[in-house]
Amino acid sequence: MAQQQPAQTPASPGEPVTATVPPTGFAGLDHYRASRANVYFNDFGELARYRAADAALPPPAAGENRVVFFGDSITDMWKLDESFPGKPYVNRGIGGQTTSQMLVRFRQDVLNLQPKIVVILAGTNDIAGNSGPIANEDIEANYSDFAELAKAHNIRLIFSSVLPVNNYTERSKDFFAQRPMSRILELNKWLKDYCEKNHLIYLDYFSALVDDKGMLKRDLADDGLHPNNAGFAIMAPLAEKAIGKALK
Repeated sequence: MAQQQPAQTPASPGEPVTATVPPTGFAGLDHYRASRANVYFNDFGELARYRAADAALPPPAAGENRVVFFGDSITDMWKLDESFPGKPYVNRGIGGQTTSQMLVRFRQDVLNLQPKIVVILAGTNDIAGNSGPIANEDIEANYSDFAELAKAHNIRLIFSSVLPVNNYTERSKDFFAQRPMSRILELNKWLKDYCEKNHLIYLDYFSALVDDKGMLKRDLADDGLHPNNAGFAIMAPLAEKAIGKALK
């Protein structure tokens, strides 16, 4: 991996700063991070994405079991109205986000919506380093913050496993290389143990999507990372079962 270069600093106040994005060794990821600089500096949590929709959403009706699906691109692209027709499920996914970004918007996009349940699916972009390098321990700390905030607001929490990835196509090779399977397995083990210790629900998508080589089944994702319709068809009943368990 190339050595990281610090950003240049101005010699005097008012002098323009020429910053360089630390290289990751993955051209696609470097390009992505450079393209997100404006977001990272001006709206790190991307609060603008759902601000108007959140303000327009009325409080839950009496007896409504509102569920917020909170996550990154995998959630963002999930058509909840097709997978869960007629259910009061709210999608608050944003493509590319890490748990650090999600924490910034957790109050606006989850707590303020007063759901009965929040289903969190995250972590894969942390491992990839989308918003910068982060150790598993720091990802785990962010998960703990989600749990403590949800508990303080009487919201039942479901932690989803990080999904497997594959490198079966040219398109998928970078995604796979950026997400070492060892880190995914370590993070999922921690999530499962944390849920058991804290009486939370662990939603194990990983076991249902993984193949005999430890990778995401080829036919469930066109790019090796994001589930396609077949992938979501497997995930939906698992999510519904976890939500039913949480409601009990």
